[in-house]
Amino acid sequence: MQGVDIRPLKQRLRAEIKDWRRAMTPEKKQAADARILRRVTGLHEYASCGTVLTYVSKPIEVDTIALIERALADGKRVAAPRCVEGRREMEFFLIHSLEDLAAQTFGVLEPVRERCVLLEDFEGSICIVPALAYDRRGYRLGYGAGYYDRFLSQYTGPKIGVIYAHNLRPRLWHGRYDVPVDLIVTESRLLCCVPAGNRRRMQNR
Repeated sequence: MQGVDIRPLKQRLRAEIKDWRRAMTPEKKQAADARILRRVTGLHEYASCGTVLTYVSKPIEVDTIALIERALADGKRVAAPRCVEGRREMEFFLIHSLEDLAAQTFGVLEPVRERCVLLEDFEGSICIVPALAYDRRGYRLGYGAGYYDRFLSQYTGPKIGVIYAHNLRPRLWHGRYDVPVDLIVTESRLLCCVPAGNRRRMQNR
């Protein structure tokens, strides 16, 4: 039986979610972002990690600027992604403040290479993973470029998805090589996507 092309379905869902997020009032978004930040920083995974890998949020994404500032204030190392020129891959660079960031690929704030150190050892880190939507198994709908898919296929630390509760779906399309996150944090709940025993082993890495 001929397979169904799900690319138009994904594009339609991406557009719907972007429209919904743009329609959020600043007050509603700020309140949701603050609750998500409190939940993330209240996690055992956050408390026990030495390094936080995090995307730098765009206006329609769950805010990570406050998370970056909080993690630095908590004495943690913070690393942000930078796209590798000519390849659909990204590297993480340690930053010391928001001043180490500048607009680069797709207008996203990325580390300025000359000011930052490439992070090559991910031991003791957690990764905050962006998405337009997650499902309850931890699979994500990204923006379609594949940067995080490639990185997560090699990353073994705790993977924490942050999302607005409205963008959490019962089930999303995924391929055999897609990597689910371990935890999903929304403004209203924490969802564990791995069995409890696996989460304990993950925490002890």
